[in-house]
Amino acid sequence: MVAELSRFRCKEGTMRALTARSALLVPILSIALVASGCDAPTEAVAADTQPALQRAAPEDVGMSSERLTRLHDGMQQLVDDGRLAGITTMVARRGRVVDFQTYGQRDIEAGSPMEEDAIFRIYSMSKPITGVALMTLYEEGKFRLSDPVQRYIPEFTDLKVAASWGADGPVLEDADHPMTIRELMSHTAGLAYGIGAPGPTDRLYATEGVLSRQQTLKDMIVKLGAMPLRHQPGTLWYYSIAVDVQGYLVEVLSGQPFDEYLRERVFGPLRMVDTGFHVPEEDHDRLAQYYGYDQDGNLTAPANSGTVGSRAFLDPTTFFSGGGGLVSTTTDYMRFSLMLLNGGALDGVRILSPTTIELMTRNQMPRDNPERSPGQGFGLDFSVVLDPVASEFYSVGEYYWGGAAGTWFWIDPAEDLVFVGMIQQRGGRGRPSVRSISHRLTYQAIIEPLAQMEENE
Repeated sequence: MVAELSRFRCKEGTMRALTARSALLVPILSIALVASGCDAPTEAVAADTQPALQRAAPEDVGMSSERLTRLHDGMQQLVDDGRLAGITTMVARRGRVVDFQTYGQRDIEAGSPMEEDAIFRIYSMSKPITGVALMTLYEEGKFRLSDPVQRYIPEFTDLKVAASWGADGPVLEDADHPMTIRELMSHTAGLAYGIGAPGPTDRLYATEGVLSRQQTLKDMIVKLGAMPLRHQPGTLWYYSIAVDVQGYLVEVLSGQPFDEYLRERVFGPLRMVDTGFHVPEEDHDRLAQYYGYDQDGNLTAPANSGTVGSRAFLDPTTFFSGGGGLVSTTTDYMRFSLMLLNGGALDGVRILSPTTIELMTRNQMPRDNPERSPGQGFGLDFSVVLDPVASEFYSVGEYYWGGAAGTWFWIDPAEDLVFVGMIQQRGGRGRPSVRSISHRLTYQAIIEPLAQMEENE
């Protein structure tokens, strides 16, 4: 039996958590903890258990229960109108969950209702998790953001840039400088993606299978090292495969497989018990069906191919995609988000320092950057709100991201607010702007701004 000991009250600089390979080790660990300045644990907690998130009545944290019903009604209407199959939403303020709702069906054909423990393909909501994992190594002094990526990934040495494309392929030129890790984390490294965009570099990525699940991260790196960059590093923001490269960088710097590192340094400490690169067999029935739309905007089940195939995310994989390979639950992602809002810690377990979280959520782009949406910048693996009026968001410093299947989250430090929403709906004609709708209906439920609450305390 594997047991994990956590929530120790320790002196500064000592361990906050230890993992025991057997419950028989608890007495030995207790002695070690006392010697190191930690109070001995009172009990062993199974590694696959999850402590309940703190809850509060909305009114206790400056929100209105009555007004939150508008959020419920808005989400339910999207289901009733046949625009979404199923939804979950969770709202937390001042570190406590005030609302957790499910709507519609997890699987329409099976008649299975959406449930709180449903598992979702979060696709690009994997990216902030990968960024956090990489920054744990930054805090250990394993790299600097200004370091050239080729220092750690020699396959990226002397990469060429596709200055233009002709009938015979790319016209190459030297890169002005080697891409840096900061550029890798801010999508300005010059990489492409191979999905969604019609450009020649993206088509080359797709042809060469850089995102194939039948490979390893090392295989991907070798392919990328033989391809040109889309543009000069540091000159443009372009959504790319950069976060998958970050996952490989974690492997190089830590000496561990990426999935193992995530379990050890992020998922385990945060008790994200249902987050990983595939759904275990015993939980297959919890994975929400992924729906698309036909040409008339009606819901349809998607084709069983590619990353939404009938076995994708059900079978173990060797391709640990930090950019889009994770599955998770609403509760797991709320635990991750609360850690971020809390300055890098949750339930007494610290993942990152507050200064590192601030660095990650600080804009890295010029304010007039034309590639980003109006009023928005980009940090290190997060989109960041710079101008709420121009961006139609609510607070300066709000940060967020989403996934290809429609999952979404945002964190608003100015209002001490977190929102996590989950759907499994392919984009295209018919999919509503559920992020925008939920955003408006959540903020209208705030009846006491945080600044006012703090003045009254």
